Amino acid sequence: RMLSGYKPKNGVKDSYKILELEEGCSPDDVRSSYRNLAKKYHPDSSSGMADSKAFIRVEEAYRVVLSDLAAKQKSEPGEEEDEEQLKPKSLQHRHYLSFEGVGIGTPSQREKQYMQFRVDRATEQVLQYRQQRLESRYGGSDLSRAKDVRQSKKVKITQAVERLVEDLIQESMAKGDFDNLSGKGKPLQKFSDSPHIDPMTHNLNRILIDNGYQPEWIVLQKEIRETIERLRKSVVASRRKLGEPMTLPEQKQWGRVCEQLAEDIRKLNKRVDDFNLVVPILSRQMVHFSTDKEILRARKAYEAVLEKGSDPDTKENEGEKGK
Repeated sequence: RMLSGYKPKNGVKDSYKILELEEGCSPDDVRSSYRNLAKKYHPDSSSGMADSKAFIRVEEAYRVVLSDLAAKQKSEPGEEEDEEQLKPKSLQHRHYLSFEGVGIGTPSQREKQYMQFRVDRATEQVLQYRQQRLESRYGGSDLSRAKDVRQSKKVKITQAVERLVEDLIQESMAKGDFDNLSGKGKPLQKFSDSPHIDPMTHNLNRILIDNGYQPEWIVLQKEIRETIERLRKSVVASRRKLGEPMTLPEQKQWGRVCEQLAEDIRKLNKRVDDFNLVVPILSRQMVHFSTDKEILRARKAYEAVLEKGSDPDTKENEGEKGK
């Protein structure tokens, strides 16, 4: 429609009929009628009569009527009116109606600016929410929260004792009672001796331990070690009950013991996987336990027990022969 050779399909009279106006109306009437019809027929409106073709006809009629009014105004002498009111106003582009009116430049630039605006707004809202929670939690003093007179008196006594202790500490420091301490003038041992451990992690774990808590990976490590020691002792005890050499029923019983050990080792290896996922230090990760190695270890432990038990017997026999 912006080309110079474009000619509208509607005539002047038809344009007035489309806008539901009569000839001789004012430009304000034309613009008011155009806005009402645009709200009714625009495709993006929520009206039930929305129609793109009808909206195009209304827009063409609006331009024709404005051109006709401008021509009549020029032909009538003695009446001058601002030409800016008669010029057809270009509609605002749709992408400038998005992004809540934030940003300048191209649509992509405005989108980036709008995303940053949303991030800043969300951060501000989070901070305000946290501030409100803290104010609601710590807004009142201990005395205002006291439900009865006894509790308020207890709070007063506690605060008085704390002030008294603080005054005594300050007084002792002024007298020099703390000057003879063994660690005076030496830096505090904030970090561990191992350079491979993260100081922040070490301090956090130390705070938790001092307050009666332990990290999850330390508890898991302790459970795994206790479990494997218990399994090893039970396997050695089962082997000692069978004796040497084993008969056929005893060999079957030993096979069942080995099968149960394999099942326990499989469950223990799952705990090892959980431990490796939460341990913060790679050097502290554990490897899986092997059933064959544990059985071989149990046999060696059983043989060592047999050797210790046979040494006193051989010494006693040698002594009797000598006598």
